[in-house]
Amino acid sequence: MDRFEIAWEPDQETAAATNTSKFMVAHQIDSYEELVTRSQQDPEWFWEAVVDFLGIPFDSTWASIRDTSRGHAWATWFNGASFNLSKACLDRWTGEDPDRLALRSQKETGDTRELSYGELLSKVELAAGALRAAGVGRGDAVAVYLPMSEEAVVCLLAVARIGAVFIPVFSGYGADAVATRLENPKPKVMVCANGFTRRGSLIEMKEIADSSVELAGGIESLIVVDYVDRERTPMTAGRDMWWHDALAVAEPANAVSTYSEDPLLIAYTSGTTGRPKGAVHVQAGLTVKIAQEAAFQLDVQRDDVLMWATDMGWIMGPWMVIAGLSNGAAIATYDGAPDYPGPDRLWQVASKLGLTVLGISPTLIRALQPHGEAEAHKHDLSRLRVLGSTGEPWNPEPWWWLFRDVGQSRVPIVNISGGTEVGACFLSVNLLQGIKPTSLGGPSLGIDADVYDDAEAPVRGEVGELVIRGSWPGMTRGFWDEPDRYLATYWSRFDDTWVHGDWASIDEDGFWYLHGRSDDTLNIAGKRIGPAEIESVAVAMDEVMMAAAIGLPDEVKGEVIALYLVPAPAVDPDESLTSRVIEVTDETLGKAFRPQAVRWVDDLPRTRSQKIMRRVVKAVAMGKDPGDLTSLENPDSLAGLAG
Repeated sequence: MDRFEIAWEPDQETAAATNTSKFMVAHQIDSYEELVTRSQQDPEWFWEAVVDFLGIPFDSTWASIRDTSRGHAWATWFNGASFNLSKACLDRWTGEDPDRLALRSQKETGDTRELSYGELLSKVELAAGALRAAGVGRGDAVAVYLPMSEEAVVCLLAVARIGAVFIPVFSGYGADAVATRLENPKPKVMVCANGFTRRGSLIEMKEIADSSVELAGGIESLIVVDYVDRERTPMTAGRDMWWHDALAVAEPANAVSTYSEDPLLIAYTSGTTGRPKGAVHVQAGLTVKIAQEAAFQLDVQRDDVLMWATDMGWIMGPWMVIAGLSNGAAIATYDGAPDYPGPDRLWQVASKLGLTVLGISPTLIRALQPHGEAEAHKHDLSRLRVLGSTGEPWNPEPWWWLFRDVGQSRVPIVNISGGTEVGACFLSVNLLQGIKPTSLGGPSLGIDADVYDDAEAPVRGEVGELVIRGSWPGMTRGFWDEPDRYLATYWSRFDDTWVHGDWASIDEDGFWYLHGRSDDTLNIAGKRIGPAEIESVAVAMDEVMMAAAIGLPDEVKGEVIALYLVPAPAVDPDESLTSRVIEVTDETLGKAFRPQAVRWVDDLPRTRSQKIMRRVVKAVAMGKDPGDLTSLENPDSLAGLAG
């Protein structure tokens, strides 16, 4: 089948059962294309209709849906209304059916727990009470340094419940990276684990937390979750307390009356240089946007069990919690590596936790593909009905492997793309469109996206800059204490238009594709090409597991291509294989894009969400400072890139 043909379409019964179809019927809209257009042209109507359709509870009405008096960069939503994320995710469902499943959690050790909505609400009320007892009030910050776990979910909801600000910290960070996120705003309390097991090894989180607190200048209280042996955990008298002890004496806390634009979350995202950016998200806007795309793009329903293979320190961690619970579904967490102790672990977790919606990254699938689909079929995946995908552009071969060989052409891949500052997604597949391999479908509902050339003119059939006109509820309210940096990053190129920094294109059928970061684009003798296109050629070979294409300076061509490759298991790359990589690239892309250098390495620098960091590869290759490395899961990979 050609890459550009539709690979999956819903049958009539499946289409009619989707949330999107039901919404269209309620508003007498005849086609998905009509819905997209109306949601873009009349965003105030659309977002109010979403709140009504999904039953998202506001405690008071708003004075206006949207206020753009300061420009779209500083738009505010549901102005003046009282709203609390915790109530929207828990209280309304608990009143309806407290015994319905809300959360399944599994550790790498295999320990599995379940909480109903009623049980989860009780834990959140106690955790909120414990935070209050530790001195946390409305508007105060709480840092949470935990693996993806039941307690991480409870903390997010508890912080929101008392009107505080949640600062998630990636569980793989070292002390310096954690300290950076404790400096501004300075949290009153930090919740951390004493440790957890990953890839069979103990991660000593409490010692890292202690060092980070010292580097950041101290903290009032540190609440410690005991995942491992208490006896070996250093505790500071008068400052540290155990999680279970704090909850045991806490008074349950009711949700406070927070407002739509009250800060909820500061999500830090690493930049190429300089300090990480603290994207500020608010109570109602983030909740409504994520609830909408979970319901309409991934079609999350109340009987689903949703899990994203991620960490609470990345935006997809909070996204998963809000996406599932705001729609009355169950969510699941797993704190281990997806390929340990064997390459079937992710599929084992999916079966064990009864997942119906599973989110992954393309790089994760590329890492699992060489082990074969038989590893997936060791386990019962019959309950899976949607596979979500985000993080980076797809290569065709891994996409087809996941869809055809793992999902047996039954399970649609809903590819979405957005970012930490977006709060959710810009582009997304919708089941009603049908699905083309590697495509992102089109603009997420309510997002007025386009592809521009350098002259700010829309382009079709060619690559251009992904832009968004106007504003949406889930967008960041700026970078914490850095308004000028926020404006310079996204709003400085075109008037009242967000420029995201991604190359995108739209085909003749209206399906959208991403081609990598615009600052990653290679310019070879005046010819532009995205690194993903070159990498796709390499990873299509059975001998190649991962690839990173970068541009290196050249006096004649301006840039030449260097290709860094990770061989598949049991492959010993030699000159013959290197020559074949070059030959295949010549045949597929033309000799103009022949790699000048091919280097085989043991690993490539990746984030915990398995995104390959090309800018780090390029910096190391050129002997330059690679910038902020705090998001890397495997910093040891840098040693293999040099020389």
